[in-house]
Parts: sequence; structure tokens; C-alpha cells
Amino acid sequence: MAKRVLTVDDSKTMRDMVAFTLKNAGFDVVEAEDGQKGLTVLGSASVDVIITDVNMPNMDGMTFIRHVRSQPQFKATPILVLTTEGSDETKQKGREAGATGWIVKPFSPEKLLQVVNKVCP
Repeated sequence: MAKRVLTVDDSKTMRDMVAFTLKNAGFDVVEAEDGQKGLTVLGSASVDVIITDVNMPNMDGMTFIRHVRSQPQFKATPILVLTTEGSDETKQKGREAGATGWIVKPFSPEKLLQVVNKVCP
């Protein structure tokens, strides 16, 4: 059975690029355009990996990660941050919120798949 990935990003272009890469590698992909919608998706779909942006309207990525981590069923779900934010300070905030890993945009499809396969073998 295909592993399911939730991508959360306010940029449709970015969601499309991530989904295209993952679907071509055999993953099932569900999408949300902000953290609030991401939580809604998680309420009705189980996922193996979450990939989220940081800067989004309605609910940013760090708040989204904290909400996800507060739910027992998602304590061990890998959460990858895919963002243009690459500072050590932002990465530290991501780790504190519960992020598993970090991918800086622009990303290469190979790098994305390498990281997703690493956290979700």
C-alpha cells in the first residue's frame, strides 16, 4: 500500500511540484493550503508523513506542527518543514515545535524523495 503524504503550503505551485514529485515516486498525496485546513485533513485521513511550509495565512507552519504534535496519534508521525526559511534560529523553533526535518526551497525532487524516504521507510 502506498505511503500517504500530507503537503501543507499556501502556494498552489509549490503543492503541485511536491505532489508531482511524490506521486511519480508512488506516494499517495493529500493537500491543504494552510495549517487550519491541514488539521481538518488530518481529522479525516491518516498520513505517514507531513510536509509543511512555515509562512502561511490563517495558521502558520510552527503553530500547525504544535497542534499536530499535541494529538497522541501524531506523536511519531514525521513532519518535514519545506520553506525558504533556512536560519538556525528558525530551524531551532521548528525542532522545538516538533519538526522531524528541514528542506530549504527551492528543492530538488531527488532531495525531497531522499528525505521523505529516510523518515518514512
